[in-house]
Amino acid sequence: MTDRSPPALPLDALPPPRPGGNSLLAGIRVLDLTSSIAGPYATMLLADMGAEVLKLERPGRGDDARAWGPPFLDGESLWFLSVNRNKKSVTLDYATEAGRAVLHDLVRKVDVVAVNLVDRVQRKLGVDHASLSQVRPDLVHLSITGFGLAGERADRACYDLIAEGYSGVMDLTGEADSPPQKVGTPAADLISGMDAAYAVVAALFDRQRSGRGHQIDIAMVESMTRFMSPRIVPYLGSGAVPARTGARDSVIAVYQVFDTATEPLTLGLGNDGIWARFWRAVGQPEYALQETFATNARRLEHRARIVGDIQSLLLTRSREHWLDVFARAGVPAGPVNRVDELVGDPQLLDRGLFYCARDERDRRIPQVGLGIGIDGDRASYRHAPPLLGEHTAAVLGELLGYDAARLSELREARLI
Repeated sequence: MTDRSPPALPLDALPPPRPGGNSLLAGIRVLDLTSSIAGPYATMLLADMGAEVLKLERPGRGDDARAWGPPFLDGESLWFLSVNRNKKSVTLDYATEAGRAVLHDLVRKVDVVAVNLVDRVQRKLGVDHASLSQVRPDLVHLSITGFGLAGERADRACYDLIAEGYSGVMDLTGEADSPPQKVGTPAADLISGMDAAYAVVAALFDRQRSGRGHQIDIAMVESMTRFMSPRIVPYLGSGAVPARTGARDSVIAVYQVFDTATEPLTLGLGNDGIWARFWRAVGQPEYALQETFATNARRLEHRARIVGDIQSLLLTRSREHWLDVFARAGVPAGPVNRVDELVGDPQLLDRGLFYCARDERDRRIPQVGLGIGIDGDRASYRHAPPLLGEHTAAVLGELLGYDAARLSELREARLI
């Protein structure tokens, strides 16, 4: 008899989410008007710390990322599922006067509003800082755009790819003889999202002291450019334009990927002490004592020779052998993991970084945790990424006091 059971998915091996978790932002309510990745990632970070996040989406369509696939899981985009846990989905068309009235009712009940529309569109829809601060004067208004709220590029559309290109990171990513490469994850989205969450918490802290609201202006290009600071500042101070060096660092003499007899590993000999420990660990302490290699600057001059010697040595044994040797010797080294290897890492699993949650419909939702410990606890998992409009009636009924007749009126007008 043929076994027709579906093949196992990687999520089948994941543990459930850990109970408990912190709630440092409990009592803070966020109205999230953003879509795609950067804005939703920012608000998920806030939600993971305990904030209540109301995700406002377009009726019938929702967040753009809901359509990003394949791959899908039970009809849901896995990209969407990666950045939207711990939120409630409310559908509302606020492009009309009647819809904006509902939006304003919500704004009066929240501490933070997040948008990722360019300034011109924010003003057109009445979701800019000036408009919404009239509704709630102490509002923290977060704007995430490609180029910021001012300047000649303010109204230009932008995605992660565009921001990476502007920032210079693509020009410095890849092998020296290869074309520019995008980072292997939406780095500009995630970094600007982290900047946004950080700024919101700072603004809320000041509001607690001063009672004043704040306007936060996050530009993806600027967040990604700041990420490049260790490459920009050396250029500004030396005039030397950095170039692609692949998996090698251009400043530290030995800081790159090496092959072994099995799989590749990373090796970072970042100071003189580590340099000496490495050569003792591999049984050649005299190599480190050569005056020619006494400093990083001298090692840079002879990098090709050193790298060749290390490569020949590492090819003699397996990656597992060398990683064990280097771990015992205090030499920074690690594997070059594929994603399937990464999610099986025992320590990361033990620390609760990867888990599979189930919602009340018994949907299985794989997640990557926040990875931040506070007082010995990790960020809380409260509920799965929401279905489109899943919480509309509950939020408008419980938070705003809308009765059944009012909700029916909004449905008939196709505003929710």
